Amino acid sequence: MDPRPTAVEAPIHLKIADHLRMRIERGDLAPGDSLPTLAKLCEEWKCSTNSARGAIALLKSQGLISSGRGRAPIVRIPPGKVIRSSDRHQAEKDLAWQPEEERATVGEAETNLGMSITTQRFSSKYDTIEAGPELAELFEISAKDLLLRRHFEATDERTGHLLSSSTSHIPLNLVSANPALLDERNEPWPGGTQHQLSTVGIEIMCMIDQVTGRMPTTAEAQLWGLPDGIPLLICRRISLDADNRNVEISDATYPADRTELRFVTPLKSWTKSP
Repeated sequence: MDPRPTAVEAPIHLKIADHLRMRIERGDLAPGDSLPTLAKLCEEWKCSTNSARGAIALLKSQGLISSGRGRAPIVRIPPGKVIRSSDRHQAEKDLAWQPEEERATVGEAETNLGMSITTQRFSSKYDTIEAGPELAELFEISAKDLLLRRHFEATDERTGHLLSSSTSHIPLNLVSANPALLDERNEPWPGGTQHQLSTVGIEIMCMIDQVTGRMPTTAEAQLWGLPDGIPLLICRRISLDADNRNVEISDATYPADRTELRFVTPLKSWTKSP
């Protein structure tokens, strides 16, 4: 679709922002290029400094430019993207049957982030909570039944910003037979959750990924290092066993500007008439 201006008689700051936005969308202004100075915009558009500044603020809120104290705004340079594909579910299931030496070398850091876990600060926190109404309904248990709650975070050693964040819930009675699964000190577990569940006789047969989006809070934007205008993706993964029973519900948060969610769906062939 060709770049389009906003279809109203716009105030001057919106006209300026639209003009610059379309130059960015056409590639006339490439990532890293400087925008015209406020003085230049005022001269070109015969407007006040406040109007020019309003246009720049609007572009920043749309995530198109970046700026900071003491430097001119530039067209935002997109960060590298991480591909999170549904193919990984089968790969992780296959990995669960491999020797520990192999399981220990492959995890989210390698498969999703393309980096070694040694370059991250990884943390895990376990506790036990009551299911409450929402999770009780999903697990088909009582709201008073206990869940093992696990929160995982990985942080970039260089920037201090989050790389990944997720919270998992599992009915406590499903995993209590193996005390090692209740101890956060055993994380990161070689082979991940699918191997953990296999130690108590649970095989995952289906995974459902539900994705929604929202704008971050100021605290979340700071933790992730997000510029203005960039939303978060919230992915809920529901894991079902051979009895079609929900055995784990995991909620992961991803920054939309550096994440590609890829869902691969094999389709069966039509049955051909003889």
